[in-house]
Order: sequence, then structure tokens, then C-alpha cells
Amino acid sequence: MTLPDFRNTDRLACRRTFLQQSGLSLGSIALADLLTRDAVAADRAMQARTSLLPPKAKNVIFMFMAGGPSQLELFTPKPVLNNYHGQAPPASMMEGRRFAFLPADARLLGSNRRFHQWGNCGMDLSEVLPHHRRIVDDVCWVRSVATNVFNHGPAKMFMNSGFQAPGRPSLGSWVAWGLGSESDSLPGFVVLQSGPRGPRGGNILWSSGFLPTTCQGVPFRSRGNPILNLASPPGISREAQQDFTSTVGQLNSLRMQDVRDPEIRTRIEAYETAFSMQTAAPELTDLSTESKSTLDLYGAVPGQASFAANCLLARRMVERGVRFVQLYHTDWDHHGGKGADLDSALDSVCREVDQPAAALVLDLKARGLLEDTLVIWGGEFGRTPMGEPRETTGRDHHIDAFTMWLAGGGIKAGHIHGATDEMGFGTVEGRVHVHDLHATILQLLGLDHLQLTFRFQGRDYRLTDVHGSIVSEILA
Repeated sequence: MTLPDFRNTDRLACRRTFLQQSGLSLGSIALADLLTRDAVAADRAMQARTSLLPPKAKNVIFMFMAGGPSQLELFTPKPVLNNYHGQAPPASMMEGRRFAFLPADARLLGSNRRFHQWGNCGMDLSEVLPHHRRIVDDVCWVRSVATNVFNHGPAKMFMNSGFQAPGRPSLGSWVAWGLGSESDSLPGFVVLQSGPRGPRGGNILWSSGFLPTTCQGVPFRSRGNPILNLASPPGISREAQQDFTSTVGQLNSLRMQDVRDPEIRTRIEAYETAFSMQTAAPELTDLSTESKSTLDLYGAVPGQASFAANCLLARRMVERGVRFVQLYHTDWDHHGGKGADLDSALDSVCREVDQPAAALVLDLKARGLLEDTLVIWGGEFGRTPMGEPRETTGRDHHIDAFTMWLAGGGIKAGHIHGATDEMGFGTVEGRVHVHDLHATILQLLGLDHLQLTFRFQGRDYRLTDVHGSIVSEILA
């Protein structure tokens, strides 16, 4: 008889069925249930676990461009759209589409950006991303991504959790729960932020939802102590702190034996990780130990908060075993108006991101880390082929066709996947829905998106819900 896979769905039910089929006594079954509770609690701890499928990647770095980068100014030149600039869009292309702010009389908006094809793959890149030319044959360009939600907060939740409302676990939490962490002194899922403000949606975007709270993202600050209250109070020695942590851990362990609450396991691990981080986190965030050539590659300055510093921190984190690192950078929401135009505002945010994003790929590759690290770049949606008339012209949110890129762990390098129509309204080849993207990411990590489930309130949940297909065309 084959033992069921207890990481899927209801472990207690699986084990009861197995024991009953084995002809064991009721007492043996009751004992097995008690032992199972301990096994489940231990299984949900953050120790590293072996994936069920052969993994191509061990770690993930997700550079999230909050606000929705314009694919029409960055990655997908549309000469036909330029030719029809200022005209009404074809009725056939507008039928059934929804937009956040566009007026009914919106006109087509051509791009004034110059494009050129780069690399052996011949990828089109705009003049505003000069450093991306250096990695053009190291990444896979997915120009046919689609999502369901056209407002920022819900769309960010959808890209991060596969659902547009709060309560579901984030992608990073699913990965941390499925694989644990290889670091004993740092969280398995870390969040870094840069830009003028935090992303809309806030900490919901890295929430663990109904998964154990050990799996939620831990935001690190950009300067000073990486986490508030991490350092011991004055007069408290490390030995005294360790005695305190050990005593509280023992008390929590006794309580867990009585009530079998998995959240107590989370509390124990939180104390243990926090104690370890008192030494590990300050060392991690001290970029002054990096060589001048590395700092120059990223454009990072020790002690200065920036997207460049966060990219370098992300590399240092995966070196130390952090499973999932997510970088949020704002603001890519170019509707038009002051500070949100497609000219100087777009130039500014591209300068902040272009060099460090490319440097991260190059640095990982040079250190032999890219093979095991999956790197992702993209936002929650793209921008419309129509202009949005404000003080200056911009573009509205567009969910039907936008561009993301991936590199490293199992991804086909120097490959262009998917295509959009001549106006940029929708995909005509190789559509990749967010659920498909999630399924593929999990596959690369050795996790089957159909099997990675968690029972909550009587239902088995998964990241991709009842959707998702592996995008085999972008796999190496």
C-alpha cells in the first residue's frame, strides 16, 4: 500500500484512511492522530524541505514595478498605433473592454520613444532602458501577459495572491510554506521597498493569509536597523537575551503540547529567528563590505536607501538562503498630470530601476547564482493604447496585454514569448494569464500548483485556484 502525500489537502483524513485500510485498531488510529498533530506542526515550520518535482530554481527575486509600467513606451513599439495617433480607436477593439478612468471619447496615443532591436533574440527596447541591452539575451521577454483586475490595489493583490480581495496567501508565502527556508538566521520571505511611497495595498500584498504566519513577508527597512526593535534594550546582554528567548520557547512548547495550536509554533520560531537576526541582519545590510566595482555595477551607495541598494541586498539575501525576496518600487502610474507623465516622470523612474535591475542579473550570473535563482520583473498591469487627457497626456490601466520578463532558474534565456496586435489592445499569440505565470513559477521551484493545497474552512485552496497552465514555451 502506498502512503498518501501528506503535504496535500487534509493530512489527518489521509492518515486515518491509510491506518483504517491497514486494519489497525481504534487505539492505534487515535494514537496516530495525536502524533499527526505534532507532525503537522513540525511540517509547517520553516525548515528547508525537498520539493516533490525536480526543481530548476531554489530562490526567487521578484522586482515588482508598482503602478503598471507602460509596455508601449518600454518593450513593444507599435508603428501602426503611431500612424493612427489622435484618432478614435476601432469599435471592434473596444468592445467588451473595461478601463479605470478613460473617457468615452478617448483617442489613440502613439509613443514618441525610439526603439531598437538588441541581442541575438532581436528584442525591442526603448531608449529609456539602456542598461537592459546588456541582459537582453539572458532573460525571457513575455510580451503577452494578461490579468483580470484594472484597479491598483486589487490588481496588486491578484498578481501577488491569485485573488483580488484580501485574505489569500501571497505567492511568497506559498513558496515559503511549500519549501521552507535554507536560512537559520533570516526570514524565508523578505520584502524591500523603494520609491516615493509604499505600494497600494500595503502589507496585504505579502500576507500569509490563512497559511501559518511564519510564512508572511517580513519588511526590511532601507536604513538604520533593518527591523524596528531588533536590537536588545540597553543593559541587556546577549546571554540574558538568549536565556529569555530559551525560557519563553520552553513555556510555549509546553503550551503547544496542551492545546495543539500551530500558531504557537509560529510564535516559537518568531522568537528564535528574531534572536538570530540580531547578529545576521545588521551584517546583511552593511553594503560597505561590497567591492567598489560591485557598488558601481548597481549604482548603490552604502547608507543610502534606493532600488539599487535593494537589488544588491536581494543578491546578498539569496546567498544567505532567503527563499523569496520581493522588491517593490513606486511609482509607475503614468496617467498624465504633474509627476505622472510619459516623458520626464517615466524617464526618472526608469533611471532608478534600469541599471540595478540589469546589474542584478549580471551579478547573479557572474557569481554562479542565476542558475538557481528565478528573477522576475513586472507590475500589476500595463497601459492602454489610448491616451488619458490630463494636464499632460498619459495612459490608463490595461489588463489585456502587457510585458514582464524572467531570468535564471529554468527559464529560456534570450527568448521572446507572445505577441500583441498591431495596436497593442490584446494578445494574438502565446497569452500568459497571471494564473499561468504562478503555475510556471511554482513548477520551476519543484512545486506542482495542482498539489500545493491548504485546507481552510472546509475547502482546499491553492495559489492558482481552479485555473493555471504551465507555460512550457518559456522553460529551458
